[in-house]
Amino acid sequence: MKNQELIDALTQCITHCNNCAQACLGEENVKMMANCIKTDIACAEVCSTALKLVTFDSQFTKSYLKVCAETCNACADECSKHDHQHCQDCAEACRKCAALCEEFAK
Repeated sequence: MKNQELIDALTQCITHCNNCAQACLGEENVKMMANCIKTDIACAEVCSTALKLVTFDSQFTKSYLKVCAETCNACADECSKHDHQHCQDCAEACRKCAALCEEFAK
């Protein structure tokens, strides 16, 4: 399939963001994790839309991938602030996704 590497990265990012948000809800100090949860949810939504646009080969794909990269980088930055493994895994998936979004947006 065309753009398979990007499709895989977006899918992984969505999965990790959803997992991270869910795991953050189970942490002792949920209030401290609120921004992480919000950012995870936003990133998963943006990546979901990007995934649809990539698979449709939409005329808006390249410009939207720039937004997606920005969102993924913001999520990675937020998750990197936390020592939880789910946050670290999410940050890694977001950074990979952001890099591919930037590459494909060119």
